[in-house]
Amino acid sequence: MGLADLHIHTTYSFDGTSTVSAVLKKAGEVGLNVIAVTDHDEIQGSLEAEQAAPAYGVEAIPGCEITTAEGHLLALFIHKGITKGLPLDETLRQVGDQDGVCIAPHPGGIRYNSLSSEVIRRVLRDPDLADVLVGIEAYNAGLLRLSGNLIAERLAEGLPVAQTGSSDAHLLWMVGKGATFFRGSSALDLRRSLEAGLTRPVRSKPDSRLFLVARWVSGYALRQAGWVSTNAGPQAPLRISRDT
Repeated sequence: MGLADLHIHTTYSFDGTSTVSAVLKKAGEVGLNVIAVTDHDEIQGSLEAEQAAPAYGVEAIPGCEITTAEGHLLALFIHKGITKGLPLDETLRQVGDQDGVCIAPHPGGIRYNSLSSEVIRRVLRDPDLADVLVGIEAYNAGLLRLSGNLIAERLAEGLPVAQTGSSDAHLLWMVGKGATFFRGSSALDLRRSLEAGLTRPVRSKPDSRLFLVARWVSGYALRQAGWVSTNAGPQAPLRISRDT
């Protein structure tokens, strides 16, 4: 079985606090086989990750977290950015045109600009769109209200989609805190498992929400001051340094 984290942010996101190289280093350390860097409406970080990942002993899927008119959407296996703000249907079609697939992130999250259950059910009634929207993020380790994961899990159980788990990491230590089990070990194996609905979420022991907020506030403050988690290469240690 392989292990993937399909929802990770880097400094290419306005609220990310880790460089691409730091994310790859951490992913290798925690035993992930596959990751997806999914920055907000920005694909450059994931393209960098795809090229650099083999040196870190992991595989990186290109993608991003797209802001659609109805809420956020994870797009995977794409190599070109998608215009934000489009209707969900049009966004899914554009991802499909690139032979990509999508996952609905944190659908139970309150105030997370999430897709509603009604919208998800509607698009899944269209066979062409259902071929693209293949999964629901049933576990998101970054939610401040973990009860949102129960809503997402119940939604996913009632629909013909894969269930995934992700960290939604904006902080380096969160990478791998939520993950997805899949058959095989490669990105291609992962895709096949997603399309067949054979993935399952891996849930970590939840941290105190107060602890998570405190770490997030301090990390974001450091980011605003120009300090981020980084490393100089696969053999170099992780450290906090000035973002250049």
